[in-house]
Amino acid sequence: MAASIGIMDGAYFVGRGEILHWINATLQLSLAKVEEAASGAVQCQLMDMVHPGVVPMHKVNFDAKTEYDMIQNYKVLQDVFNKLRIGKNIEVNKLVKGRPLDNLEFLQWLKRYCDSVNGGIMNENYNPVERRSKGCKERVSKGSNKPSKSLQANRLSGADPTDGGHGVGKVCNTFSEEHYIEQIQKLSEKMTKAVRKILYAADAKDSPLPEANDIITKSPSLFSNETE
Repeated sequence: MAASIGIMDGAYFVGRGEILHWINATLQLSLAKVEEAASGAVQCQLMDMVHPGVVPMHKVNFDAKTEYDMIQNYKVLQDVFNKLRIGKNIEVNKLVKGRPLDNLEFLQWLKRYCDSVNGGIMNENYNPVERRSKGCKERVSKGSNKPSKSLQANRLSGADPTDGGHGVGKVCNTFSEEHYIEQIQKLSEKMTKAVRKILYAADAKDSPLPEANDIITKSPSLFSNETE
């Protein structure tokens, strides 16, 4: 039914503010713009809310930032549509570009669809944060040890692969800020010892550089415990 909604239907006159309020209240997010849902993860979880058990949440990447990863999310969404026999055309190429109007129209349609399924009543038994966390853990545990194409691209570009941004990502962050502060402090102590060896060498003929270098090379790596 919702797939055949015409462009003049009242669903397409719902404003951005109402759409954002609906998404944020339903999924406990903090989106400020509709284009921040361009990754497709939000749409997948909205379908998960109205059709429990149909969406493989472990395949949904809330940290998706590259078009490659976003497209994978839309593939998951399209598979769900196919299972439910929803004949809605997902214009993936437009959505992943983050165009405000395209994303707004798709979210307007999706709100109308969800309202047609649950009558516009939120499922009080649905825990969106728990579902995202569980899906993330399953995705990580089922993934291979080989870095994904998007992760490799992020490393080459210097991007932070854990920063999903837009109030959608940061679900799969493994290490806390305290972890990095502790590692930095340890590294700083090692570096201080090495510098002192060089500055206060007792015998100038006996170079302290080898010993200082040995201290540095044995210092803990800042990311030594991070899973690739």
